Amino acid sequence: MEKNLTRFLGIPAFQVSAWTTGHGDLHWANLTGPPLVILDWESWGLVPVGFDAGLLHAYSLTRPATAARIRHEFAHVLNTPSGRTGELVALAQLLQVAGRGGHPTLAPHLARRAEHLTGTPVPVQ
Repeated sequence: MEKNLTRFLGIPAFQVSAWTTGHGDLHWANLTGPPLVILDWESWGLVPVGFDAGLLHAYSLTRPATAARIRHEFAHVLNTPSGRTGELVALAQLLQVAGRGGHPTLAPHLARRAEHLTGTPVPVQ
């Protein structure tokens, strides 16, 4: 995780200080409803606070209205220092996947969001 922060976000590694139990792979293919059912719990465990909400937000960046709704609904988590940390970890993880060719349409949105949060250009992979 720490290596990814530097390699994919271009920022110094930091220690995560707030952890919570989380899904670990929260994206739209793992959500169904109504009623809401969250699928695919094989990655659950301790995650940085804000990781799951940050991951779902990141996966929504190609749909601005949906991304705005996610930010609004999870503002109580994402707008905190711990939530920002979790969101950065989620972005670094997705940018790592993008660096291997995954999520080609999402990658530029991920880079813009990371740059917005850090004020640092994302390294070109």
